[in-house]
Amino acid sequence: MPPVLQHKRPTDIKKTIKRLLMYMGRHKFLLLVITILVTLSALANLLGTYMLQPIIDNYTKEPKINELWIAITVEAAIYGTGVLSTLGYSQIMVYLAQKIIYEMRRDMFHTMEKLPLSYFDVRTHGEIMSNYTNDVDAVSDAMNNAFAMLISNFIQIVGLLVLIFVLNWFLSLICVVFYIFMFSYIIYASKKSKKAFNQQQKVMATVNGFVEETLSGQKVVKVFNHENANIYQFQQENKKLKEAGYQALKYAFSMVPMVVSISYINYAIVAILGGLIALSVFPIVSISLGGIASYLVFVRQAALPINQFTQQSNLLLNGLAGAERLFKMMDEKCEIDDGEVTLVNVEMQDDKPIVVDHKSNLWAWKKPDGELVLLKGDVRFYNVDFSYTPGIKILSDLSLYAKPGHKIAFVGATGAGKTTITNLINRFYEIDGGSITYDGIDVRDIKKADLRHSLGIVLQDTHLFSGTIKENIRYGNLNATDEDIINAAKLANADGFIRRLPNGYDTMVYSDGGNLSQGQKQLLSISRAAASNCPVLILDEATSSIDTRTESLVQKGMDKLMSGRTVFVIAHRLSTIKNANAIMVLDHGKIIERGTHEDLLKKKGLYYQLHTGKIELE
Repeated sequence: MPPVLQHKRPTDIKKTIKRLLMYMGRHKFLLLVITILVTLSALANLLGTYMLQPIIDNYTKEPKINELWIAITVEAAIYGTGVLSTLGYSQIMVYLAQKIIYEMRRDMFHTMEKLPLSYFDVRTHGEIMSNYTNDVDAVSDAMNNAFAMLISNFIQIVGLLVLIFVLNWFLSLICVVFYIFMFSYIIYASKKSKKAFNQQQKVMATVNGFVEETLSGQKVVKVFNHENANIYQFQQENKKLKEAGYQALKYAFSMVPMVVSISYINYAIVAILGGLIALSVFPIVSISLGGIASYLVFVRQAALPINQFTQQSNLLLNGLAGAERLFKMMDEKCEIDDGEVTLVNVEMQDDKPIVVDHKSNLWAWKKPDGELVLLKGDVRFYNVDFSYTPGIKILSDLSLYAKPGHKIAFVGATGAGKTTITNLINRFYEIDGGSITYDGIDVRDIKKADLRHSLGIVLQDTHLFSGTIKENIRYGNLNATDEDIINAAKLANADGFIRRLPNGYDTMVYSDGGNLSQGQKQLLSISRAAASNCPVLILDEATSSIDTRTESLVQKGMDKLMSGRTVFVIAHRLSTIKNANAIMVLDHGKIIERGTHEDLLKKKGLYYQLHTGKIELE
């Protein structure tokens, strides 16, 4: 078995082992069974070899057929016990490893779903996916191949040393000298290869990242005829990986042949000296014929557990490094959610809202003291400051309000803070100063799940999941019936193109909607928001990817969708926001103009210049 490629070593082995043992500790009985079977397997191998001495010494000089058959039967039973024990612990270990990996993967995904968006802003998808693939595989390999084998090899090495000294102390001293040579070279080669392996991982990460970016940007690559340049760049990075891999493996792959070579030299010397001792030619100590036969088998066996111990130790360290990275992700701080206000269905009785346990068309905020506040969609910003990076303000002392049923539009250049405002309403990020209220309640006092349940969002960058058209629309409301889905699609004027698809609403969507046009994907995104039936809508460039003809159809559906709801609209096309109750013109995180379409035209400021085409949004 070739040496295993090393990853970056864990920085805190003790802590990682402790965390890993917590997972393993949930299955104490299986671990006990594995430990017993591993011990039986290792001892059977040692005892079976040791039994060669009495068999040869007792039954070769004066053959006793019956007793010889009994001895052979005992020997067979010992090895048989070893075989069955090995089969038993290997099967149980595979089950246990997969059970633990399942639990770790479950906990990791559970944590990931509760992480703030800021965590994903500073990490590539490839880096996160590496946790689910490379790191999980490293832990799985370590548990499947290293855990039980390390115990077995440790028992065999210790037992072997004890037994060879029992058989002949003089020859064993010679063996110990050679074992010291073996371990010295292993330590030397490990140190030499460690640095090279770490460099290899860095270069490999660069290569993987380049391939990932190239795959995701294939259309851009082809549009700009960048294939040859990409090939050249990949070749350069691939050469660096080849050189780093060679330097890493040069020493790693030398360990096994070096240990085997030293073992052969050791075997030859011990065989010659043992034979001389057995023949009394070299009468320093005595050893029987059976003893020398058993001893030589032990010497030949010694190299195997030492090689395996080296390889499995390497594999285990890789697994611990992978586990450490998994635990690091699990230990990331989840979204802050101290809210206690919840969203409940209510019905009006005697002009008072009453909580009901069934679906209704009326919602209310329920405070910890039981007070109910009807959900109307009144959203207000008070002197809000915000920065993605400490010290670099995106919004500064921003104040605005949206009354229930009002349509508020945001206009401004890229980076002015339009999308940031909508991200703060649903608490994708936490503000630095000021406050945001929703129906008079600070959004920080509302449970995030309930807050977001009241908001329907159509993002500029649409994302569709693998599944049917129907399932993608239902993503906005998991309780929506088929009729609700069709009505939502009709509201967004998506029903027509859906029914023209090969399987209608049951048409499968693949590769983030790769089999649909950009406009169709946007229509499905709007349908999804319609299915959520939320009192507040956030439309982030919702019609940016739709042609003019489709836009007129969608706008009619959007007007129906927005009717009676508080709506925040971000749009480059000013024609879509003429009927807004208020238009906010943003520049560098501040509102520099606000008013209706007519009011802003009269002011002849930035909005007027944008509308007349004297300047353009960037």
